[in-house]
Amino acid sequence: MPLFTEHASSWRDTRTLPSFAPPLPRLSPKFAPPDDGVQRYEVIIVGAGPAGLMLHLLLARYGLTDQSLLCIDPKPNTLKAGQADGIQPRTLEVFKTLGISDEIENEACQMWEFAFWNASDNPAKVIERRSCVPEVIPPARFKYEATIHQGRVERIMETDLLRYSQRGVMRKTKLIEMRIDESADPEFPVLADIEVDGVLQSVRTKHLVGADGAHSVVRKGVGLELEGQSLDYIWGVVDVVLDTNFPDIRRRCAIHSPEGSVMVIPRERIASGEYITRLYVNISEIFEPASRQAEADLKKAAKGRRSRVTLEGILSQAKKVFKPYYIRPKSDDSVDWWAAYQVGQRVCPEFIVKDSNGLPRVFIVGDACHTHSPKAGQGMNVSMMDSYNLAWKLAYQINGLTPRQGDARDPSPLLDTYHIERHTNAQQLIDFDRKFSSGFSDKVGTAESHSGISHTEFVDIFRTGCGFTSGCGVEYDENILVDRSSGGLINGEDFLSGILRSGRRLLNVKLKRFADGWHRDIQDDLASTGRFRLLSLLSNDLLDINGVSAASVNSTASLVRQYPTSLLEQITVYPNLPGELAWETIPPCVKEQSEMTFYSGYELDDVYRIYGVDPACGALVVVRPDGYVGLVAGLSDVTHIDTYLSHIITRGA
Repeated sequence: MPLFTEHASSWRDTRTLPSFAPPLPRLSPKFAPPDDGVQRYEVIIVGAGPAGLMLHLLLARYGLTDQSLLCIDPKPNTLKAGQADGIQPRTLEVFKTLGISDEIENEACQMWEFAFWNASDNPAKVIERRSCVPEVIPPARFKYEATIHQGRVERIMETDLLRYSQRGVMRKTKLIEMRIDESADPEFPVLADIEVDGVLQSVRTKHLVGADGAHSVVRKGVGLELEGQSLDYIWGVVDVVLDTNFPDIRRRCAIHSPEGSVMVIPRERIASGEYITRLYVNISEIFEPASRQAEADLKKAAKGRRSRVTLEGILSQAKKVFKPYYIRPKSDDSVDWWAAYQVGQRVCPEFIVKDSNGLPRVFIVGDACHTHSPKAGQGMNVSMMDSYNLAWKLAYQINGLTPRQGDARDPSPLLDTYHIERHTNAQQLIDFDRKFSSGFSDKVGTAESHSGISHTEFVDIFRTGCGFTSGCGVEYDENILVDRSSGGLINGEDFLSGILRSGRRLLNVKLKRFADGWHRDIQDDLASTGRFRLLSLLSNDLLDINGVSAASVNSTASLVRQYPTSLLEQITVYPNLPGELAWETIPPCVKEQSEMTFYSGYELDDVYRIYGVDPACGALVVVRPDGYVGLVAGLSDVTHIDTYLSHIITRGA
């Protein structure tokens, strides 16, 4: 005998949201290339390392299909050993907004502290810990740097990619040559010759992105070169399971001993249950201070020195630096990977190449446009953040979401901001890395120091640079996406601690949702779906039907309807109010527009204090799809918001 009777509508499944990112709206015609035997795409990505996979994943999430989007890579699979290993706090924040951070949070090694060791005044000690500072100094959702093998990071992204793409990365496919050829096909002007399993093919695309590393075929194909210099320091790097009595082997360490320098990077637990460690070892006995000479001669000499580095030499030098502590591989098969490299800092002068009409056609990201040492833990992080900056802008261009300027044929300046923002960031990285890696390679605090930097000064370099290296202090200069024209609205200038500033990321804060009491992180409402967010920090007159807050929420609701459906999402925060808050006592459109994104800004974190907003005045904040603040305006200045958005987003349904 049945205990209940069930009734279900046949269309119920169509009303259930899948656990996929919703695609961006498309105003341009659906992609339908001519059927003439020529393969055409809207975007081709060359390279499936971290930068290429990040871009591929994002564009697929934004709605580009396998018919429209192609990513190629010569490798048969993701990286197996070596290369990058550090994930910075800002990158973890981005992974969280993508919903792919769980494995890294749970399985990576978390570095919370940075220990600095130097030569001891006591000869018996040889070296001693001089200081130990937090690994992440500025406020961040993740207060640690995670270390986990680059291959695992790639696999995490590729696994998620396959939820959106049936083909995924086209592997065993090599770019042979590429060029811009407008004469034959101006709509698909980038021509690429590729080799697929030994078979040559030609494909065309509207846009091509080079994520193919420091020896980029794409960069060379458009006539660009990396500019800069290599420092004459040779380093060995080894991933190994260690047997040691060194007390800080599970902390990140900078060790300067009378015998040389070593950086210790604790790594994740491996399949055997043991913990791996990465050592960067300055090979001092091979280093000879070079006289100033031609760059070509310097490269040749450095290549010769690198070729003389051996695993035994790296381990032998490490043993000298760690004295009086012992350090050795735990067993004969404990070494996972090793390499030798020369410290170099280079950046490409241009990250974009345009066609004859001024439309950006070729982009370079990651190591293809900037190279540097691994000391600051930036390579994989900055590379992925290049793609994170570019992806939504490229998707807007392809989907017809960006307005033309003047003549209908004029390209939108939106794509230009990729170079404007990321080139400046790359140059800052190069400048910091040159100073930081030189300090690592030098015998700081000793009479043999070439730089004259003391131990205290070296620690200060890390402290002051932590905002940048963590990714939390990156700031973009004014451009079409960064409007700083509204002055006097924000109290304070400690932007690293969360004070609102256009061009900086929105700091994560804890909020309590009014509808159900859920304690939320604001970054959980900044999912990486390519949407702009309009954050309304209402004033304490919200209960006054004729107040500024009531007028603002009605005006912003009207503004949202003027732009493509779903492209503007609202987050509404209220301060401590003088009366009882209920749906009946506030403007009805708050519930209509923001029922599940309506939060208390004082019961958990003091959001108004953190962001520097006077609760008596409030503020409107435009948050870009990449989580950066684009504009801060007065609560009643909705017209300013509209003007800002109208230069970036096409109006329409």
